[in-house]
Amino acid sequence: MNLKQELQTLNDKLDRFRRKLAAAEKRGDPTVIMQFKQEIAALTKRISSVKGQQTRELSKQGSTVTGLKFSRVLTKAEQADMGKLKKSVKGLVVVHPMTALGREMGIKQVTGFAPKEF
Repeated sequence: MNLKQELQTLNDKLDRFRRKLAAAEKRGDPTVIMQFKQEIAALTKRISSVKGQQTRELSKQGSTVTGLKFSRVLTKAEQADMGKLKKSVKGLVVVHPMTALGREMGIKQVTGFAPKEF
């Protein structure tokens, strides 16, 4: 299971436990309330751990991409025919500013990274 799926599953469980906690509080059942509070605390801790792991992976990926020797902003024509561009440039990595990697790297325009000038 990849991190994104695991994070989604954990958030779903957290939501379910919060709803059950609210129902238990409405009923006034102290043992069940305590149990769900412990479950929520454990899930919150696990979610923060997974988010940290996800951030580390993005940072690692960003550093490998920025480690490529050449980078430049792609023109609209190159963006329109991305298949042709990728076939002509070996090892090209295109980063869009709205992706997680693009936000992590802080880019503002669609940028291509490659080992050689293109």
